[in-house]
Amino acid sequence: MLSEREKMLKGMMYNPDDTELKNMRLNAHRYSKQFNDITENEVEKRAEILKKLCPRVGEGTYISGPVFFDYGFFTSFGKNCFVNFNLTVLDCCSVKIGDDVFIGPNVTIAAPMHPLLAKERNRNINGEISEYAKPVEIGDNCWIGANVVICGGVKIGNNCVIGAGSVVTKDIPDGMLAAGNPCISLRQITDEDSVKLRPELWED
Repeated sequence: MLSEREKMLKGMMYNPDDTELKNMRLNAHRYSKQFNDITENEVEKRAEILKKLCPRVGEGTYISGPVFFDYGFFTSFGKNCFVNFNLTVLDCCSVKIGDDVFIGPNVTIAAPMHPLLAKERNRNINGEISEYAKPVEIGDNCWIGANVVICGGVKIGNNCVIGAGSVVTKDIPDGMLAAGNPCISLRQITDEDSVKLRPELWED
């Protein structure tokens, strides 16, 4: 028989009030607060707490505070990522972030899913509640703009840029500039987008 944790990670209906899951969330919320209360110059202290909160963080990755994780343990970051302020990750399923990913401020990654029917979503007569979750994957070399929401079940390919304020509900293929609510692929990113072709950005 599967545990509620196993069901959750398999994308099956599970009970979030399960004792093991509640304790895991409590730990993650406590570590999130501890991380957020430590100033940036306390490098070793921050690294120590981050290792407890989110053990799979690649070399060279920098995460600004504050952060808010539901579990932390189910999220992984690749190498050399930069995460700006107010990242929220509801990692009820696997959240995989690749190498060299830039994440702007106020980004939310939300893996949980709830039934559309209220009678299936609300607590039953026994006080029990059920939900399910879908994994999220962000490929290498992506830039996720400020205030982006990434929903459960989404895979963002490599080398993508997601415009600020987008709500990503469907997969985005490799190399795309995508934006909007709902977020859609606008066009392929090419060498014509190089900042070297914008003389106004450079000194004379």
